[in-house]
Amino acid sequence: MAPPRERPPFAAGERTQLVGWLDLQRAIVHYKCEGLADEDAHRAVLPGSPLMTVAGVVSHLRWVEQSWFEVLFLGRPADGPPFDTSREDADMMVDGVPLGQLLAEYERQCAMSNEIIAAHSLDETGRHPDFRSAAASLRWMLIHMVEETGRHAGHLDVIRELLDGRKGYY
Repeated sequence: MAPPRERPPFAAGERTQLVGWLDLQRAIVHYKCEGLADEDAHRAVLPGSPLMTVAGVVSHLRWVEQSWFEVLFLGRPADGPPFDTSREDADMMVDGVPLGQLLAEYERQCAMSNEIIAAHSLDETGRHPDFRSAAASLRWMLIHMVEETGRHAGHLDVIRELLDGRKGYY
């Protein structure tokens, strides 16, 4: 079941609004995947972008969450497909991985991100010594993730319409 698609309150603190907007975009990602068969989730519809599939985008978003909040912010090891220098866009290479599994992994990663966000000041900066972007504040990272997730939710909107004609505001 997809998370609820709710905007944050009009009058709320900064953290509530930032996390609220990010959670809305995350929920839209789930919504755009509802009822989609695995075969279609892995089907490329843009000839110049063969990895731009619903499954590939969901996987990418899962790894982006992990990269920004666990690796760059907390300073944990840079492990996983985004850090595989032997393959460009390795985080989008998910042939044979069911969409349901990818969505569950994304949901778990988002929950982990929200735990990290809740435990730290928005002014705190990242800790990873090997990446320049780790110097950003948690606030900056949250704003970036709203942008990143919203942009990819838009990609999913277009891909879904090309796959089966389904469209909707959210």
